[in-house]
Amino acid sequence: MGFEVLDRQSVVPLYFQIQQHLLEQIRSGSLKAGDPVPSEQEISARLRVSRMTARQALKSLCNLGLVYSQRGKGTFVSGRKLEKDFRQLLSFSEEMHQRGSQPRSKVLTFEPVLAPAEVAAALHLEPNEQIVRLRRVRLADSISVCIETTHVPEKLFPDLLKSFEPTQSLYEEMAQRYGIRVAYADEVAEASAATPAEAKLLRIRHKAPVFRFTRTAFSVDGRAIEFVKSVYRGDRCKVVSRLTRQVKIGGR
Repeated sequence: MGFEVLDRQSVVPLYFQIQQHLLEQIRSGSLKAGDPVPSEQEISARLRVSRMTARQALKSLCNLGLVYSQRGKGTFVSGRKLEKDFRQLLSFSEEMHQRGSQPRSKVLTFEPVLAPAEVAAALHLEPNEQIVRLRRVRLADSISVCIETTHVPEKLFPDLLKSFEPTQSLYEEMAQRYGIRVAYADEVAEASAATPAEAKLLRIRHKAPVFRFTRTAFSVDGRAIEFVKSVYRGDRCKVVSRLTRQVKIGGR
């Protein structure tokens, strides 16, 4: 664990001393991304503190996004956060490959449905027009990162339900089989809290911070071809953007 003695006379709480020791090991590289962190039982036994104190130390690191817990497996050091860059239009698979991670998908539903009002408006469809809905949990290196619900017009992608393997990249399928490429998109990000169902799928606590992204993607010829709603773990994602300031020339 790298330390054996706590200052029990200090005004600094024991859990915070443990947190700071573990934090220093993460910052120094002694504990690297993906490495297991000592368990509650190990910390409690080795440092002679209560399980509650050990749990509080680990929970504080989880809240900082520096470690994450997997039910039945333990607690591990987080990798660097996924950067959602509004300057780039990438699929989830492309984002993961770009950061050196292995993307995977757990398919929840892949089905034909009638377009709800919000989806029909975004995709410029008639109310209750047929669409294909694909709902997946997206993973990076076996860690659940987001819940993604994709809607595409069935008329643009006939036989998609038969031809597409839903664990693979939808953008690649669009381009290679249908000759339709995503050119640009409108995307909105909102901060929120995980619902019980979302928390269970993402393996985070209820009401943990999440980002909600809503994206409408368009083809080169301006057709709306995809409407996506995604929920990203707040401890595994950050939003980056470049801001510019318009400067007046010659004005006073």
